[in-house]
Amino acid sequence: MAGLKLPCRVEAALPRSRHILEDGRVRLQLPDELGECFHDYVELEPGLGIGQLHYSPSVPLIEESNGLHPGRVMVITLGMQGCSSYRGDDRTQLEFAKGHTTISSFHGISGERCYNAGETISQLRVIVHESLISKYVGESRAEAILGHDPLSRLAFRASTPAALAHARAVMNHLRPDQSHLPRLDIHIHTLNLLSEQFNLLAPVRDLRSSPFTPSEIDRLEKARNWMKEHLDKPLTLDYLSTRMGISKTKLKDGMLYLYQRTPSDLLLELRMKKAMLLLESGLQVSQVAWQVGYKYANNFTAAFTRYYGKSPRAMFGRKRCSDRTP
Repeated sequence: MAGLKLPCRVEAALPRSRHILEDGRVRLQLPDELGECFHDYVELEPGLGIGQLHYSPSVPLIEESNGLHPGRVMVITLGMQGCSSYRGDDRTQLEFAKGHTTISSFHGISGERCYNAGETISQLRVIVHESLISKYVGESRAEAILGHDPLSRLAFRASTPAALAHARAVMNHLRPDQSHLPRLDIHIHTLNLLSEQFNLLAPVRDLRSSPFTPSEIDRLEKARNWMKEHLDKPLTLDYLSTRMGISKTKLKDGMLYLYQRTPSDLLLELRMKKAMLLLESGLQVSQVAWQVGYKYANNFTAAFTRYYGKSPRAMFGRKRCSDRTP
């Protein structure tokens, strides 16, 4: 039909103008000919940041995102105005809308953000890394919150009045006419937002109703930590139960209770997470395979491909993964 504008694709490699504002915010901005489209970011502490997105595109936009993060990242997006969407390369779709909270977790997946022409989109984003989630709520709750997929849609629901109140307070502090950036106030509101979402996604367990004693819970957590620190070893159920002083039945049932995974599934997840980090650091496949408990690189490559849906070569390129990788 006449008059319709074709979408403008903004490639991930396209340089965005980057400015450090007087109050310390980092602003990424698209070219002016695409409309008023910028994203401000403030780091509140290592692993925790707040982002303010304001897009008012003059043309329909498809903005590519490379999605590369050092480890898993959870993003809480509160829609303040307008609607947009995100499509991951794995076909997972996220929606963002005024008055709604969208929560997702990412780990090394690319995709594209979609915006309508002539519509103003305003969003507040809380970006929190896995290490900080574990610091605040413990590893077991962090696992329950984040899941293990490269991209997970964790929640899409109407924002609570409390969440909207905190979001509006943060947005007010980020107004351009503010003489300074009240980081402490912003930090407090952000932690309140985090606390609410943690409790909605993974409520604290009442250990009084747990089928496991505090001593058994402690041994189960120690078993997981031992697995994580000794991924290069042949970790069998017999070995773990003997080392931790807990029966094999208790170990299997306890892992399902605490982490929603069998010991073998949990071990696979820990190995694949470590493998991803090692590959991202530049190690080659044979080196990574040995460090995460695989004697042969081909067996590791097959397991990695089943887990992530892509081979190491497809994800990181031929040069890094050239040694004995099909």
